[in-house]
Amino acid sequence: MTQQSDRAQRQHLSTCGVAVAVVILTVQREGLTVLLIHRAAPPYAGYWALPGGLLMPGETLDQAAARKLLGETGVADVYLEQLYTFDAQPDDPGPRAIVAYFALVDAGRVVLAQRSSWQPAWFPVDRAPELAFGNARIVAYALKRLRAKLGYSNVVYSLLPEHFTLTQLQRVYEAILGRPLDKRNFRKRILSLGIIEPTGHLERTGAHRPARLYRFSRREPITF
Repeated sequence: MTQQSDRAQRQHLSTCGVAVAVVILTVQREGLTVLLIHRAAPPYAGYWALPGGLLMPGETLDQAAARKLLGETGVADVYLEQLYTFDAQPDDPGPRAIVAYFALVDAGRVVLAQRSSWQPAWFPVDRAPELAFGNARIVAYALKRLRAKLGYSNVVYSLLPEHFTLTQLQRVYEAILGRPLDKRNFRKRILSLGIIEPTGHLERTGAHRPARLYRFSRREPITF
């Protein structure tokens, strides 16, 4: 695509009321959670919604999604993927279409934006409040996509610190899938894929037996 046609496309998106929304997911003690923003102005004042907004002048869709991710969490070098373009309902007062992205972040690295209004907060994906702009369907689609990716990619690298135990890794998979996994089968499967490797170090916590620490062989998206 030429620079001129790319610029024309961005102008068309802006004038048509196309917005970008980002489903930012992490795994915490309560399970898989999604970041939501408490809206302080119409439309949908008082509702929760996904981080997002219209494109800035001269900004691409990918740049807008990365800007929202960085602004709300303080992190940038994480897994971020475009999901789908959702049409608005005919009577919805918001943008006419939403280009949705999803991002996976390690909760230990996140520093949420501090504001007196439009405040961000984490919610379990299965217990989120009613969302503005039909955002619930976007969250559901992101979860469906993420669960599918577990079967053929290493995307969970973005949800974990550099070094982790197999127990911590299994908990991330279980949080995403919403069900327990057999410990022996999980470890056999994960180790056979070659996407993680031992660090040669152990994690010592309390009186428990030290656990071997692992790392991803590549902290970037790969398929297998």
